[in-house]
Amino acid sequence: MSARTVSCGIVMLDRRGYVLLAHATDTSHWDIPKGQGDEGETPIDAALRELREETGIVLPPERLKDLGRFAYRRDKDLHLFAVRVDDGEVEITRCECTSMFPSRRDGTPIPEMDAFLWVAPSDVWRYASGSLSRLFETTLSLAELDRTL
Repeated sequence: MSARTVSCGIVMLDRRGYVLLAHATDTSHWDIPKGQGDEGETPIDAALRELREETGIVLPPERLKDLGRFAYRRDKDLHLFAVRVDDGEVEITRCECTSMFPSRRDGTPIPEMDAFLWVAPSDVWRYASGSLSRLFETTLSLAELDRTL
């Protein structure tokens, strides 16, 4: 049996309780900023690096609330952190992904994420993958997070 991978990510909520989602380039789905840690990197450092690389947003670690580790897919867990941002603090038109990967079409480097949205918790399923939608519907309630953050 192969070891489960762990992606570290940040659930960012605005004052309305909307969650920040980023569109995964060349796919149909949206996701929270997340990814695997580098060798020796702590989960919080990996989550903050992924946030910076995928959105351009830089936050200090003390702003994050550690939500813990969640079963995500058969082969992957998520270690998630949460943060509330103030109105005007994160301008999604200024978000920019600097993390590149080869395009499936021709191999040219393209950004991992190419668009950003604030989404109401009740609408996440319209955008996110089934795995992320299930997590928010069953294990990690965005409404509950909104109340406690």
